[in-house]
Amino acid sequence: MSENKNYLVPIAFLGLLFFSCGFALGINSLLVPVLQESLSVPSAGAYLLIGATFIPFLIFGYPAGQLVKLIGYKRTMAVAFLMFAISFGIFIFSAKQESFVLFLVASFCCGTANAFLQTAINPYITILGPIDSAAKRISIMGICNKLAWPISPLFITLVAGEHLTISQLDKPFYIIIAVFLGLGVLSLMAPLPEVKAAGEDEGESSTSAEDAQVLQYANSKTSIFQFPHLMLGALAIFFYVGAETIALATLIDYAKALGLDNANNYSWITPLCISVGYVSGVVLIPKYMSQTRALQICTMIAIVGTLCVVLLPGTLSVFSIGIIAVGCSLMWPAFWPLSMQDLGKFTKSGSSVLTMGLIGGAVVTLLFGVLKDNFGPQNAYWICLPCFLYIAFFSFKGHKLR
Repeated sequence: MSENKNYLVPIAFLGLLFFSCGFALGINSLLVPVLQESLSVPSAGAYLLIGATFIPFLIFGYPAGQLVKLIGYKRTMAVAFLMFAISFGIFIFSAKQESFVLFLVASFCCGTANAFLQTAINPYITILGPIDSAAKRISIMGICNKLAWPISPLFITLVAGEHLTISQLDKPFYIIIAVFLGLGVLSLMAPLPEVKAAGEDEGESSTSAEDAQVLQYANSKTSIFQFPHLMLGALAIFFYVGAETIALATLIDYAKALGLDNANNYSWITPLCISVGYVSGVVLIPKYMSQTRALQICTMIAIVGTLCVVLLPGTLSVFSIGIIAVGCSLMWPAFWPLSMQDLGKFTKSGSSVLTMGLIGGAVVTLLFGVLKDNFGPQNAYWICLPCFLYIAFFSFKGHKLR
């Protein structure tokens, strides 16, 4: 385990990296309506753009972990930023060709870059310091990530103009390419210390009884798939990402479906509520509450929020999505340390398995759409209930299995 040192500068830099992830993902929220208007793409087709960013997590999650093992965290971060820059270049080419298929390719490439970056930065922030305070550090990263989501559409609109068409995308994307290439260079030069989890070096000699136990447990395994708590954690991330994406991405459409006035004004609910949860994690973990207890409490809040959404009428139902957002806030910060604990020499491979769980953002949201078409927008939120029930199992039992 990493020693307890002053990691203020590395944490600040990692916050910038998490911000860049959110910035890249936030671009799609602007592109969807632009493509619908400029290329006459139907809603279902336009939302494939978002699904295309999640598919690479399943395909490239494991290769990304192998790259981290081969060249280290910092170089993998730099490679990811180069991939982002190439992806944004494809977006420019797609706009010039006015090709929706090329936009899907660009979105897929952007998701691939994100998969490599997430595989590097999430385990790094997890083991950068004591494991029992990892959820606190990841909560800080979550605030940086979520604040960036609405900034990228604002930036592109500011540079290209209010009434945006695909022919105006080149100028803002050239600027974004330059920034992300700069971040790649900065990643190589950043003062990020080399960190390793307990027992990650096979020749490591243990310094405590706890580390010796971790080392013995990890060395008794021959495959990453022999860690049940890791596999269960990856499945928990699958369900969590799907449910959180529903809470973040469907609120305005849901308000419109209910016939509420000024539906766009409801967009503040989920970012504000999820940020409140993150701030609570920064304050409470681990001094007043363990990351395990935080996960258990948040899961119960999310279950209550889901029931409120599907059972309460009108405006109350819409605002209840904010309760789901509060519940989701500290799930991601807790999943990583609880799932990666005791992996030893398999730590880097374990991070790739967890990253693959992000495919839930595509699968669960697709099922949400099917339920919406067949049973109505309010009943579609029932899909969140089994997601959170499984997460409840993981929070109370699954993470303890060895």
